[in-house]
Amino acid sequence: MALVARQSISVVFPAYNEEENIGITVQQALDCLESIFQDWEVIVVDDGSRDKTSAVINELAKKEARLTIVRHPGNRGYGAALRSGIRKARKELIFFCDSDLQFRLNELLFLLIWIEQYDIVVGYRVQRKDPFYRKLNALGWKTLVRVLLGLKVRDIDCAFKLFRRTVFKEIKIDAVGAMVNTDILVQAVRMGFRIKEVPISHFPRLNGKQTGSRLRVIWKAFKELFYLYRKLRHITLRVIPYDRRQQQSGFNSKDGRCKERRTVMLPINFPDRRRRVRLPERELLISFAATVQNNDSEGQRSAT
Repeated sequence: MALVARQSISVVFPAYNEEENIGITVQQALDCLESIFQDWEVIVVDDGSRDKTSAVINELAKKEARLTIVRHPGNRGYGAALRSGIRKARKELIFFCDSDLQFRLNELLFLLIWIEQYDIVVGYRVQRKDPFYRKLNALGWKTLVRVLLGLKVRDIDCAFKLFRRTVFKEIKIDAVGAMVNTDILVQAVRMGFRIKEVPISHFPRLNGKQTGSRLRVIWKAFKELFYLYRKLRHITLRVIPYDRRQQQSGFNSKDGRCKERRTVMLPINFPDRRRRVRLPERELLISFAATVQNNDSEGQRSAT
């Protein structure tokens, strides 16, 4: 975690008609980031909101210079908003989350614990606090994606995900609707990026309306699903394990691929990467909190 705190992070919030939620969401993110990172930014994408979402964001931006606003003239869809935010991101880590207050932003810590060992860390809702029909739709969608695309992730559409920036240098996001999470993860798995799943809390939506269950949104997701199925034929492995013993031969007998085909080199590819003991997440979190507290104490002593 000490290494993570030295990195930088971009936090992306897609928002559509979230005037009652966006202010609290952004403030939670600011409080969390200021206690962990020195270099960070928050990007809010207003996807053509018709309420006062834009006005609320403008007021927040006047107080915080590291808050960036991206506006769409019209509603383009959740995937398009997320894609705009990711393109705007400039930091080493990229995290995105919904702006509907159904997640606790300080649980970003649980994802940061694992990002040193993985390329992508995704949350899954332990007890999903959504209406029954949304849970049923999610179960059907997950089953379809597993059968058609082979993606075995517990909670595909959980909008609480952390990425290394390198991932988005390789992945091409084509989905503009609710299919975007599947689009990203399926490509990442096919390219060889490592994914870690972490349990997180989930809360019922108290303000605003959900749009994911609209027939138009569902129909668009099915269209993009079959488009992704065809696109996967042209996606090849990008990240493969690095074996120093076979460096001279240039050939990995295990998977039969030449080292020259490797186009991305990540820290996880190297055998001399620092070895770490995988402690329970609670112990890791306590250790990290103690480190942050010590750093704050040292900073106060140096200031005096």
